[in-house]
Amino acid sequence: MTDPKSSAPVELLTFRLSDQEYSLDIMCVREIRGWTRTTPLPHAPSYMKGVINLRGTVLPVMDLAERLGLPPREHTDRNVIIVVKYEETMTGLLVDAVSDIIALTSADLQPPPDAASAGGPGVIKALTLLDERMIRVLELSEIVPTPQSDAA
Repeated sequence: MTDPKSSAPVELLTFRLSDQEYSLDIMCVREIRGWTRTTPLPHAPSYMKGVINLRGTVLPVMDLAERLGLPPREHTDRNVIIVVKYEETMTGLLVDAVSDIIALTSADLQPPPDAASAGGPGVIKALTLLDERMIRVLELSEIVPTPQSDAA
């Protein structure tokens, strides 16, 4: 008898950072926009590029490559912003290019090796091989900052 969880469908949005492929669960993606110049904020972490106006909402934009510790590169008009929602927080993720939407099952996803997260947050949730390409599935909760709830 097969485990029903292992055959659960998973849809991922794949995108490129430098020469590497990453992906996110499509259910957290709200939209994909062309590169828009951001308004920088003082004292923000270096990976936070600033904010943009998204239909009247102030949207923070982070350079995902820099957030993941990848080497810096020039931003061009070909870059795109993936607008994601995690919990109640909307964030723009600056990436080099969006590749595709892929449909897999949970069985196609493998956990990352323990060595990959030594000393750092577990930003990689899973790995999958697609047409000889290794695609990293990102753990959005480890990437997107969430507001600290200080409710009294």
